[in-house]
Amino acid sequence: MPSSTNAMTPGLKSFLKSLKSNPVESSIEQLISLLKRRQIRNSRSCAIATAHLMRRVVAAFRVTDFGRLIERVQDVGYRLTAAQPREIAVGNIVRRVLGVIREEADEDRDGDTSGFSDAATDSRPQTPGEHSNHRPILSSSISTFSPLRHGGIDLTSTSVTHRDTPSEEMTGSSNIEVSQRPPMLTSYTSYASNASAPMGTSMFNLLSSPASQGQSPIATPGNQSPAGRNSLSAQGLAHLNAAKDLRAEVVEGIQEIIEELDQVDEQIAGYALEHIHSNEIILTHTSSATVQKFLLKAATKRKFTVIHAEAYPNGHQETHAVVTGKHDFEGGDEMGSDQFQKPLTAAGITVILIPDAAIFALMSRVNKVILGTHVVLANGGLVAAAGAKAIAQAARMHRTPVVVATGVYKLSPIYPFDFDSLIEYGDASKVFGYEDGDLVDKVDVENPLYDYVPAELVDLYITNLGGHAPSYLYRIVSDHYRTEDTNLARFE
Repeated sequence: MPSSTNAMTPGLKSFLKSLKSNPVESSIEQLISLLKRRQIRNSRSCAIATAHLMRRVVAAFRVTDFGRLIERVQDVGYRLTAAQPREIAVGNIVRRVLGVIREEADEDRDGDTSGFSDAATDSRPQTPGEHSNHRPILSSSISTFSPLRHGGIDLTSTSVTHRDTPSEEMTGSSNIEVSQRPPMLTSYTSYASNASAPMGTSMFNLLSSPASQGQSPIATPGNQSPAGRNSLSAQGLAHLNAAKDLRAEVVEGIQEIIEELDQVDEQIAGYALEHIHSNEIILTHTSSATVQKFLLKAATKRKFTVIHAEAYPNGHQETHAVVTGKHDFEGGDEMGSDQFQKPLTAAGITVILIPDAAIFALMSRVNKVILGTHVVLANGGLVAAAGAKAIAQAARMHRTPVVVATGVYKLSPIYPFDFDSLIEYGDASKVFGYEDGDLVDKVDVENPLYDYVPAELVDLYITNLGGHAPSYLYRIVSDHYRTEDTNLARFE
């Protein structure tokens, strides 16, 4: 009986399992409830749940109108983000899905306009006779300043007549008459020397042939309707008349997002050997799955030391599990400390556990700081677990580079205008126990779960697309999100 109860514990696994059988609206309400109760938390778990729900919503949508589909996704995204505003990864996935829908709509619109362009544009070259503003025929007389007047005359195409009259002999002058001016080679003339000769099928012959009598200037076989109006080509007409349902393409795009979430850690770990070198001392914080795989990849060919801060009071229990080897931690983006550090020790990596108070004292011996993150904002700042800002400030004082490993799905187009709204607070009893009642009544105790780290404290971001400076993140954000999808608020 207890085993079945644990199997049905509300969380990511139970939600994904029920998503296949429950109705769409019930699944939406279930995810909203899980987000409000914090039974699904951390960026990875929220992003995976949102992506699977969006795929279910799009697949169940029975209307082929892209506008109504966008409104449906926006409505669901607004409800999810309103349920837990601090889980910004939920809004990021919704914006990515909206971008996929808009991209398919743009491609479909381009296909519709191509049908009209095929009908309006005739593939047959037009002849000079088909245009009312064609070039007029040139005069046959040679201008006085023409180069043909000064040695440029082709004797094969001109006739020269000498009049041997006495008057001309006395004056010493001669009269040269040019019967025909050589044709100029333009786009309206042909290389053919005789217009009456049979003409070939070259482009110049097509341009010089007169239009057929009684033929419409834009009429071609099969291109004119009985009423004399232009009609679409067969391909364009079939493209417009077919009732297209592009939900399959949108679902395929969402599936690519889900696959990206599954492969993001391996892709980030592929850059580990470029940033971690032998005999380095690495300082890390919290047990992020992304940082774990990043260090494990470097441990395959490098020997280095890892200093792990205990992250008191919210993550110290999982961190201390390294010493005891016991853990009962279930994490999405955060992993148990045994899962985080035991593989490192097995790979020959020395792992040192320190309290948070010793971070500044040991920072002078650290070669590099590698941090995980909860979300990365558009200005290059990030929201990470509590204690990350103190580590970044200590690293700045000692000129130690700070590297942040994060997936692109954590990059948000939101700017941090209000820093306090990004910080979530946890149970204050972890800092100060309620058993000291007299003292608790006299002080206000806060336990922030996250810190905001400004962009100037970060040297490099390593994403699944490579390493980027904080000042370059705006470019990645613009490539993954549409401007019209930045605000998911509902407009009544």
